[in-house]
Amino acid sequence: MTDKTFIDTNILVYLSSKDEEKKDKAIKFIYKLSNAVISTQVLGEFSNVALRKKILTSDKLIEYIKQFSNSFEVTLIKEKTIISAIEIKEKYKFSLWDSMIIASALETDCKILYSEDMHNSQIIEKKLTIVNLFKLTD
Repeated sequence: MTDKTFIDTNILVYLSSKDEEKKDKAIKFIYKLSNAVISTQVLGEFSNVALRKKILTSDKLIEYIKQFSNSFEVTLIKEKTIISAIEIKEKYKFSLWDSMIIASALETDCKILYSEDMHNSQIIEKKLTIVNLFKLTD
């Protein structure tokens, strides 16, 4: 995979999931990536889910955050990201949080956004394709 790809929070959550099938698929997928991007929003959402659902201890969560930050390009949520997200929300009818993920992916010139909970195969701004990792065949 040479095109830049963006990874949504839910894909990372499955790395520490009790759903063994999705966990296995997420792990195999992550190891194949060479040019992946996440945002500070993704790191924050992952942290929130991991702590709220008691998936990880604080110490283990810090290890995950460091590993993600070393493995992926991490893009910041900026004023222009939020403004773009609002425009995407209005045009495509996504939630604001999903729109910020999409805006971050577009800002970093990603071609694919891997997410479980957005519209599979939808193309955004003729540049970004949303792909549900769990609907892909191996």
